[in-house]
Amino acid sequence: MMNIKNILLVLAGSAIGGTVRYAVAVYVQAKNSLDFPLGTVIINVLGCLAIGMVYAITARNPQSSPTIRLLLATGFCGGFTTFSAFAFENLELLKSGQYLTALTYVILSVVLGIVAVFLGAYLFK
Repeated sequence: MMNIKNILLVLAGSAIGGTVRYAVAVYVQAKNSLDFPLGTVIINVLGCLAIGMVYAITARNPQSSPTIRLLLATGFCGGFTTFSAFAFENLELLKSGQYLTALTYVILSVVLGIVAVFLGAYLFK
C-alpha cells in the first residue's frame, strides 16, 4: 500500500543510497588509474551484497520486514544501485525454477538497456 510513511521511507533510503553511491564512485575513481568502470562494478557488487543481507535478515523477522525492506532494499539499495534489485529478482526466478524467464530477463535488461542508452544519446545529442 502506498502511503506517506512508505514514500518517506523510500525517499530517505534513496537519498542516503544515492549519496553513498556518489561518495564510493568518487573515492574509487581517485584511487583507480585503470580505464575501466571499477567504481560501478564495486557499487553493483556491494549493492547486491546489501540487498541479499536485507532480505535474509528481514525474512527472519517478519514483523519489521515491510518497513525495513522499504527503507533499506527499495530505498537505500535502489538509490545506491538498481542492479541489486535486478540481481535479486533473477535469484528469485532461478530459485523458483524459472530458468528461461531469468535468462530472458537478463538478456532483455542488458541488451535493451544498452540500446536505450545509445538511442537516448543519439536522439538528444
